[in-house]
Amino acid sequence: MADGEIVHLRDARAEAYALPLEAINPAQQRLFQSDTMWPYFERLRKESPVHFTADSAYGPYWSITKYNDIMAVDTNHQVFSSEPAITIVDPEFEQGPLPMFIAMDPPKHDVQRKTVSPAVSPSNLQVLGPLIRERAAKILDDLPIGQEFDWVDKVSMELTAMTLATLFDMPQEHRRQLTYWSDVATAVPGQGLVESHEHKMQIFGEYHAYFTELWNQRVNAPPAGDLISMLAHGEATRNMSPWEYFGNVVLLTVGGNDTTRNTITGSVLALNQNPDQYAKLRDNPGLIPSMVSETIRWQTPLAHMRRTAKQDIEFGGKTIRKGDKVVMWYVSGNRDDEVIENPGAYIIDRTRPRTHISFGFGIHRCIGNRLAELQLQIVWEEILKRFPVIEVTGPPKRVYSTFVKGYESLPVVIPRRH
Repeated sequence: MADGEIVHLRDARAEAYALPLEAINPAQQRLFQSDTMWPYFERLRKESPVHFTADSAYGPYWSITKYNDIMAVDTNHQVFSSEPAITIVDPEFEQGPLPMFIAMDPPKHDVQRKTVSPAVSPSNLQVLGPLIRERAAKILDDLPIGQEFDWVDKVSMELTAMTLATLFDMPQEHRRQLTYWSDVATAVPGQGLVESHEHKMQIFGEYHAYFTELWNQRVNAPPAGDLISMLAHGEATRNMSPWEYFGNVVLLTVGGNDTTRNTITGSVLALNQNPDQYAKLRDNPGLIPSMVSETIRWQTPLAHMRRTAKQDIEFGGKTIRKGDKVVMWYVSGNRDDEVIENPGAYIIDRTRPRTHISFGFGIHRCIGNRLAELQLQIVWEEILKRFPVIEVTGPPKRVYSTFVKGYESLPVVIPRRH
């Protein structure tokens, strides 16, 4: 961690502990962009693990910050509904969120999820594995040696976009459109990528038109193994509305892009910040699977998911009312020292590295979690074959979001090849 980041974190800690408890509002993009949200969550876990924020840009909401409490909310879909949305959204957009199966309750959620799950089945991952390896090798072989470049752009975005384009069976030359659309889907209007809500909707129009064309192609062709064909021919999905189809496309784009991409970048950053762990990995490449799980915990690529209470409930000594927004802060649960030993440390050979909450729990557990792990594992197997070290040369630029916990850029240099 750079000196400047330590100062920012120290200032954030002073602010987090000086505020009256009821005034704490962790749903602020500036905290995530500066990576200074940690002391706010630390205080909430200690003093108010089920915490009500009465006033925020998103209206009132509850924060659930401890691991076991998050698991209890995530697995109780009878009380905590995924409808109408799974993020803290701006109140003016609350009435018109995109329908998608992650923002549905059973039984509709279950049948739509089941329609696309064969794309990430163990048998399909066996088919995808060699292709991912071939692409990862080509990406890494093309990297400049001894020159600074942006790891996010050259590696993380490239590999994940290639894999996602394959899952959609769309032309590889269009793959970076997927990256762009994914970023637009989660972008905050007025913060760089999109100027306004109207601008965002204009881009969504182009995104929608592209995938409508893919639907029309697939629905008029025999069933195939790509995600669009599965939706077009699936018994539970072939008659869905165009808007619902598009909602599921957005879900699959963001889910298939942001999480893996930001964890690939996070792994390079974490190993640089913890050189003893990087040395451990180089000495023992057999630790790659464990390192991947630890990075997914340490990074927590999606910071939160939200639910809506369907009835009044006593939870954690508080009364949550019907209709209240309830935010499960995965990013905080992954730092809960009652469940994870020394959770602030990055330790690639933990005894139980898969004890993390980054993929969620219950019926909404991330459908592509094994594919994410596979891509990370393969890229690191190929990195260790080629490069003695990847050196981070400056601070990362983080995403302005309380949802996607990721990186816009990370400058690195590869001094030499093996």
